[in-house]
Amino acid sequence: MPEERTKRGRPRQEDELVFLALGGLGEIGMNAYLYGIGPPDARKWLMVDLGITFPEGEDDPGIDVIFPDLRFIEEERGALAGLVITHAHEDHIGAVIELWPRLGVPVYATPFTAGMLKAKLAEFGGRLQIPIREVPLNGRFDVGPFDVELVEMSHSIPESSALAIRTPLGLVLHTGDWKNDPTPLIGGKPDAARLTALGDEGVLAVMGDSTNATREGRSPSEREVAKSLAEIIKAAPHRVAVTTFASNVARIKAVADATRAAGRELVVAGRAMHRAISVAIDTGYLPEGFRHHDQQRFSELKRSDVVCLCTGSQGEPRAAMARMAENEHPEIGLDRGDLVIFSSRTIPGNEKAVGYIQNGLVRMGVNVLTDNDALVHVTGHPRRDELRELYTWTRPRILVPMHGEAMHLKAHAELARDIGIPEVQIAYNGEMVRLAPGPVRIVDDAPVGRLFRDGRLIVPSGEGPVRERRKLANVGIVVVALTLSRKGAVMAEPRVVLDGVPYEDEDGEPMDEIVLSAIEGTLRSIPSDRRRDTEMVGEATRRAVRSAVADAWGKKTVVKVLVSVVEGKG
Repeated sequence: MPEERTKRGRPRQEDELVFLALGGLGEIGMNAYLYGIGPPDARKWLMVDLGITFPEGEDDPGIDVIFPDLRFIEEERGALAGLVITHAHEDHIGAVIELWPRLGVPVYATPFTAGMLKAKLAEFGGRLQIPIREVPLNGRFDVGPFDVELVEMSHSIPESSALAIRTPLGLVLHTGDWKNDPTPLIGGKPDAARLTALGDEGVLAVMGDSTNATREGRSPSEREVAKSLAEIIKAAPHRVAVTTFASNVARIKAVADATRAAGRELVVAGRAMHRAISVAIDTGYLPEGFRHHDQQRFSELKRSDVVCLCTGSQGEPRAAMARMAENEHPEIGLDRGDLVIFSSRTIPGNEKAVGYIQNGLVRMGVNVLTDNDALVHVTGHPRRDELRELYTWTRPRILVPMHGEAMHLKAHAELARDIGIPEVQIAYNGEMVRLAPGPVRIVDDAPVGRLFRDGRLIVPSGEGPVRERRKLANVGIVVVALTLSRKGAVMAEPRVVLDGVPYEDEDGEPMDEIVLSAIEGTLRSIPSDRRRDTEMVGEATRRAVRSAVADAWGKKTVVKVLVSVVEGKG
């Protein structure tokens, strides 16, 4: 358990309270936030969340996930007191395990969130030991100079918590992801009395979820989705497959309840789905006897008796739903007239992958149902009426919109000004916001960026293999091999390999012949004694080949020239 809270003295004259995002401001995903307290040259830091985002389409070829660049806080590692996790969605915890060695601090999380982290950690086979400190729901604890209180909020995952962060310079409410769901299927609704009490205590600033700040009204309840799913599953004549976020335990429960009410059997497919169910059982959000079958039982069940709950709602190519859409899943098959329900929101950037799978299912004769067709998904984030309620309860002096793209932050800021919040500050990743003392303002900037998980490696986004792959994807490559003697004589015919380059030009001349002609012309133009300079020969050949291909094709391909030197008479 976390250490006992300690008394805090008054702030020193030079102390400041600052907020900085390394990810999550100006984008949805890759949440990583820092709070600093102390003088500018000796601050102590608290990190909140450390998540991932996903590559967008073809811009990041070969990349699995994207992490925030932590170089700023790595340099301040000795002043970082700890990392507090608000909830277990991947955009808030997905980078913890792989980036924790760069930080080396305790990680604080509630039981369900800690369970999800430990389950992910187990997949590393014990190679990494992270000090995960489990804290109770609605608990209060110290992390260095920060007094942190958890306030349970409703969201699309158990135990999503706002953080009331107390410092000598004021109390900050970091909302995390939330909505005001009056009838959640799992967990409690936001504690209006506790949030009002914080307002009475005095909230200096709210860092607020902006995801739905452009949308008027209120977000529908998870219980309404559960009712709709039950009706749809009961009316379906054949198999039903439901794909959703594996971490949405309330949705898992809703599908299980609907399956049981329809007299069907639930089959679960996908490692992430099994992991979430296991953690939910361990932490009491699903019953010990939660009835479900593994995917091996699918073929044994009558067509009208099965509901398959599976991963792949975001078009992941290796997930169960993608393999089903290609009719390549080893144990699960769908037939004409079966129903697939996408009980999820498509994350921006995944539209093409999701559309490909949905079209594949339709071509198979499978009926596809999305949230455009029926109430099969609701957001986990507050709309404008819910935001107004939060500020009625907490009455902050300052709002800094977070968790949103630029248009979401702007809409949230305008709402805050309209309801009379005195100070509103829009900031983006890397902009350091001073919350106290004095009026809120941006006082500094920090280096930010992205790291790519490239297979088993973590590499910077702005250099190296990914940048080269982008070029290759657009213009292909020509590889030239030359063999020269030590005196510069050409000892063998040049060899050429073209990949991703057209076979011939518009007149039908083979592209490899065009390349060979450019090489031969270049070698003839260089006197043999100067061909001893292999670097110069390689660069001259590269330029000539690139120019010849550009003239024939209209694109400048990537050219690599390999020059070998051998013993010879020439």
